[in-house]
Amino acid sequence: MHRSAPTLETERLILRDFTKQDLDAHAATLGDEEVMRHIGGKPVNREDSWRRMLGGIGMWSVIGMGPWAVELKADGRMVGHCGFFQFERDMTPTILGEPEMGWIFDRSVHGQGVAFEACSAALAWAERELAAESYPAIIDLDNVPSMKLAERLGFVRQPEDATYRDAAIAFFRRPGRLPASAAATSTSTS
Repeated sequence: MHRSAPTLETERLILRDFTKQDLDAHAATLGDEEVMRHIGGKPVNREDSWRRMLGGIGMWSVIGMGPWAVELKADGRMVGHCGFFQFERDMTPTILGEPEMGWIFDRSVHGQGVAFEACSAALAWAERELAAESYPAIIDLDNVPSMKLAERLGFVRQPEDATYRDAAIAFFRRPGRLPASAAATSTSTS
């Protein structure tokens, strides 16, 4: 079991463990009203950004998976995160015990394929290391760009939406093993 995020590299990105130095970038992204519009509906302050970051780091040591900080190789900027979570969500249908995929990226990289590249690397890692039967993801009903990303990654919107916090939310699921041609490649170093 992994106790911290293994380092993954793609053509343009490094997916790595969070560090204390990531707080400013993480807080800026989570504090952006436009980024957070579909993720809870309001910006997150610096203190709560710190708590979320620490919670993600802790997931690795407790459950062997969690988020990666996503860094641009070109300039070393941390521009978001993606990974697999177990938030113990009280939702219908239940996804308890499953590796739920999630992502949040800074507005400065939206539309550049960064999220697809990072999430593809994370999924390739999950197929090798977690080998789950499938991966769930939930997305705000109005978050069309995130839904398009999910579909591009091989997630399929389920026939019925899920219910989370007494509201409907789009429910996606991705099979655990896609054909080799659809799976992204990445190299892993740790």
